[in-house]
Amino acid sequence: MKAMSLAAPGPAESLPLRPIEAPAPHPARGEVVLTVEACGVCRTDLHILEGEVPAQLPIVPGHQAAGLVSAVGEGVQGFEIGDRVGVGWMAWTCGVCRFCRSGRENLCLSAKSTGRDRDGGYAEAMAADARWVYLLPGGFSSSQAAPLLCAGIIGYRSLRVSGIAPGGRLGLFGFGASAHLAIQVARHWGCEVYVFSREAPHRELAKAMGAAWAGDADDDPGVELDAAVTFAPAGEVVVAALSRLGPGGIVAVNAIHMTPIPTFPYEKLYGERSIRSVMNYTRRDAEEFLDLAARIPVRAQTEIFRLEQAGEVLLRVKRGDVRGAAVLVPGAEGPAR
Repeated sequence: MKAMSLAAPGPAESLPLRPIEAPAPHPARGEVVLTVEACGVCRTDLHILEGEVPAQLPIVPGHQAAGLVSAVGEGVQGFEIGDRVGVGWMAWTCGVCRFCRSGRENLCLSAKSTGRDRDGGYAEAMAADARWVYLLPGGFSSSQAAPLLCAGIIGYRSLRVSGIAPGGRLGLFGFGASAHLAIQVARHWGCEVYVFSREAPHRELAKAMGAAWAGDADDDPGVELDAAVTFAPAGEVVVAALSRLGPGGIVAVNAIHMTPIPTFPYEKLYGERSIRSVMNYTRRDAEEFLDLAARIPVRAQTEIFRLEQAGEVLLRVKRGDVRGAAVLVPGAEGPAR
């Protein structure tokens, strides 16, 4: 089968991903194999590509894979050949540590991740632990569903961590793949959403998706925010978000890697303001979000690319040159669209 592999990290500009012919996967006990119809491209893939997030190399990246079950391993229940399913970032947790036993499996110190610790979805097929595979709701094509499987789920968890209440004023700092899905949930909850982005096309998309206001990170929206979520991997954005919070507000930091957070005066934090990081997600997060996404419904703005273009797409992600979410489609013909 065709796949894109990373043998050694390097700058996205050097296009370190290489096409390979890999053996078709077979399911071990407890696993399913899916034929990948679409795989979303995430900024975390870029961090792995450039060595900012360590990975088990060589690795096939990609952790937003959607497709059809093609094989079911021994001991697996609940899946049949032909089911439309999705696989996200979380690939395995131990199930016995204090975090797993207390419903906080997202904090499991032994957790393994798709596209970092085991081969992911930048391929024509992949195997996955059935416990972390999700039946996809009807009404979504694989290319529409793929961005929901990490960008959507982690955006949903970030909203919950921020403590935003229905009808509250929410700030989104950065407006890429995750934020453009999170805004749909927030608007469904009746929130007033203020979007901060340095990219004019992203600000335009935010307004088109119902943002009450959109500007640069340094611009003043003229209101205090009840909560904020930062998506940009830049430490100074956390301080900018904190500066816009009213008393008691929380900044949820949605990032697996980011530049250092600059020092700031205590007065910005005073007033029982808080900064909380967001780490991974639980299966409950995934199930709740996919159910909610079907009911709203959440719709990803996608740009479709061929599997072989993965390296070029990651460079576009680095440059902020993707409107919505980028999705790789194995077997797609013709130019990207």
